[in-house]
Amino acid sequence: MNRLKNSFEQFFIASHLLKWTLLVLPVAITAGSLVALFLWLLDEAINLRFVHPWLLYFLPLAGIFIYLLYRYTGKNSEGGNNLIMDEIHQPGGGIPVRMAPLVLFTTVITHLFGGSAGREGTAVQIGGSMAQFFAKKLKLAPEDVKLLLMTGIAAGFGAVFGTPVTGAIFALEVIALGRIRHNALLPCLMASVLADITCSAWGAHHTHYQIGKLLEGEMLFSFLHFDLLLLLKVVIAGVCFGLASYMFAELSHTIKDYSNKWIKVKWMVPATGGLIVIALTWLTGTQDYLSLGVSNPDPAAVSILSSFREGGAGTFSWFWKLLFTAVTLGMGFKGGEVTPLFFIGAALGNTLAVLGGAPVDLMAGLGFIAVFAGATNTPIACTIMGVELFGADNLLYYAIACFTAYYFSGHSGIYSAQRIAVPKADRPGAEPDTTLRETRAARIRKFRFKR
Repeated sequence: MNRLKNSFEQFFIASHLLKWTLLVLPVAITAGSLVALFLWLLDEAINLRFVHPWLLYFLPLAGIFIYLLYRYTGKNSEGGNNLIMDEIHQPGGGIPVRMAPLVLFTTVITHLFGGSAGREGTAVQIGGSMAQFFAKKLKLAPEDVKLLLMTGIAAGFGAVFGTPVTGAIFALEVIALGRIRHNALLPCLMASVLADITCSAWGAHHTHYQIGKLLEGEMLFSFLHFDLLLLLKVVIAGVCFGLASYMFAELSHTIKDYSNKWIKVKWMVPATGGLIVIALTWLTGTQDYLSLGVSNPDPAAVSILSSFREGGAGTFSWFWKLLFTAVTLGMGFKGGEVTPLFFIGAALGNTLAVLGGAPVDLMAGLGFIAVFAGATNTPIACTIMGVELFGADNLLYYAIACFTAYYFSGHSGIYSAQRIAVPKADRPGAEPDTTLRETRAARIRKFRFKR
């Protein structure tokens, strides 16, 4: 009898997975195709700006245009990634399908005119809006809608970076600190893999990074490199990466809060942001900190790729990219935060390697994933990303850097709709089932009361 019950259970599980395979297919293929289009348009826009650097001076006008576009056609699309997370936690008004073309178009505009932003936010919003579209058409139950939205996040993330396993884990981990919904494991993995395959089939290319093999030290368990002194340096670097994550998240939120509070005419917020970016460009004397920053046709420029070699980044390159991006995104321009976080982390890793006598490429790679881990509270996904991007030789260091950064970024993050399922440490103000938005507000009130 028990054997018969188990047989029926396996049949039920098989039918459940078949159902989700059929549901995931249209979401993944559509999201992967749109992400491929987005990546192509983004490359064209960035290359055009490299040829015509004077386009930067139209950034304030581009900001006004983006504001008006969202003001009159966006509905609730302005919520972005946080809207998707809110819908997963507690369904409300839904995610409009117009979010996908709006964020795609406005992100390309942001990069064309030199705004310092990323691309993950755009890809995730594309995936989320497509998931909501198909959920509505298929009249899915609320719980199924939540799960399909998670597959949309996985599809967008996996396709835009070419990291399908990371995309799946990211979608599972980013919704709530300290909790993963295991019933979404296979649907998210299927969505991420299929979207990545679709995106690649359209001819989209992803940047390849490389960390050289460490020759000194011992091999642990025959496959993990182990060097006690280097491990200590990685722990210290992880603390720095976590603090950089905290700084970026808090500065971005603060700029957004105060710019909207102090500037009463709302279209002036992005216009002012554009003027500040131009002023910062004059101050630094370089355009290295504009747009994505993955690569640059100027071999002397600072970029993510240049940070993997000695002398490829200045001592404070990480700080300037952090400031440029916080202003750009905090004052109304569109795009993601993740690629700038890669830049910040890689450049900071470069600096720490020079100061601490560690391998530059390794520390740049650790900063690349660890600052992202701290800012998004996704240490497991970022550890897996290290393996997918750089290989598994330094897995131990990836985990140490990402886990340490996760703790030292505190209860903060770039996604204010993230909920705290399990606090990082027992402390007042970080209560379970509260959002980072609520936690931050409580922290600010407490600080003002003490003053």
